[in-house]
Amino acid sequence: MKTLIRLATATALLTLSALVTAGGDATPSGEKLYQQFCASCHGPNGEGQPDWEHPNAAGELPAPPHDATGHTWKHADAMLYRMVAEGWRDPWNETRRLTMPAFGAIMTPEEIRAVITYLKTLWTPEQRRFQQEESRT
Repeated sequence: MKTLIRLATATALLTLSALVTAGGDATPSGEKLYQQFCASCHGPNGEGQPDWEHPNAAGELPAPPHDATGHTWKHADAMLYRMVAEGWRDPWNETRRLTMPAFGAIMTPEEIRAVITYLKTLWTPEQRRFQQEESRT
């Protein structure tokens, strides 16, 4: 029995090691998580909602794009993490509700970071450099 347990443990460790070595991890990919939790509002390609810079009939700003046409890249990692984990209400909104729900109780910290890492693939190299500098300060 101990031999079987050791064999199962060794197999699990080798599988996990192979995932990490291959650049993967045990959590779903950031892109997959984005499609699951974010795309319904921010668009499947990060394009955001139409007319996102102008309040809608409820007085709320629609979901912005996360691709290179938006402003997500101007925020440091810590701010992006907080927005995803705690939700967000744009200060310009006339309503008091969170227009972006909090995902901190649904996603693990690793999953939130994976989504943020995925968002960075939607930006230009210049935007990624700017955002990296913002994250250092």
